[in-house]
Amino acid sequence: MRIGLTGTMSCGKTTLAKALGELEQFKDYVIQTERSKYLSNLGIPLNTDSTLPGQFVFLAERASELLQPNIITDRTIWDVCSFTLSAKSISDYEKRTFVESAMNLKDYYDLIIYVSPLGVHIEDNGIRTTDLGYRIKIDTAIKMALEEYKPKRLISVEGTTEERIATILQNL
Repeated sequence: MRIGLTGTMSCGKTTLAKALGELEQFKDYVIQTERSKYLSNLGIPLNTDSTLPGQFVFLAERASELLQPNIITDRTIWDVCSFTLSAKSISDYEKRTFVESAMNLKDYYDLIIYVSPLGVHIEDNGIRTTDLGYRIKIDTAIKMALEEYKPKRLISVEGTTEERIATILQNL
């Protein structure tokens, strides 16, 4: 299965992806975690400073992950599109055409897991913004994108990592 975790920044996606990778049923899966620090070091602007070329790099990474038959990734095309839609430097036309193009990949995912930020404090990793308003804006954009561009299968999780894993395993 190709499993994508989606959610706003600092909601526990990476922690959840790594925890799922430790389970027996996912032992043969590639666990791919987001590389924003690496990409930032390449000079690719992040957060509200995102540019269209930068977002295409993020999209290309998501597309390359979908070549794996068994993967758990902590970012999806829904995330990339939500950051694109929230970027200041990208025109409305570019946003719309980017999202329409990116969403052609949505059915390559077998399962999307929306990770709620409720109860999770923003962690400052030195790369992502710690702006609560922006975090809420991205979360809202992701939920709207999931509604407009429905994945084949969607599970929503919240709570502790253990509670999230239990919800996922109950719904597989």
